Amino acid sequence: MSEANTADRMTGLLRNASTLAVVGCSANPAKAAHTVPRRLQQRGYRIIPVHPTADEILGEQAHPSLRDIDDPVDIVVVFRPSGEAAAVVEAAVAIGAPAVWLQLGITSDEGRRRAGEAGMHFVEDRCMIVEVKRRDLWAAS
Repeated sequence: MSEANTADRMTGLLRNASTLAVVGCSANPAKAAHTVPRRLQQRGYRIIPVHPTADEILGEQAHPSLRDIDDPVDIVVVFRPSGEAAAVVEAAVAIGAPAVWLQLGITSDEGRRRAGEAGMHFVEDRCMIVEVKRRDLWAAS
């Protein structure tokens, strides 16, 4: 079930997820890697920031890597360059995450292949906020 870029699969992923590990989450409010997770947090998703040097982002404890997260993760959201995506997928497999979501502009043939081998849902080149809104999963804030 490697490719989740279909309407039904994306809707199911977004509706059933509660905890998002955000790799490349930024403390800089001017960056999409901050504003998108903040909006998802406002929507009700629990955000676990993954950043190698930050202690806290969006009021949540940041973790240097996916492997440092103790809690179960529903979707690993990726805000890193495409060239790093396959390694993030490998780390997501290692922690048992059921899905990886590469944000708009991020793609990875190797990441897609590896996710497929692991039986993970895989979404690439899609903005999670846009997809949440498109499916009317956005709670009024």
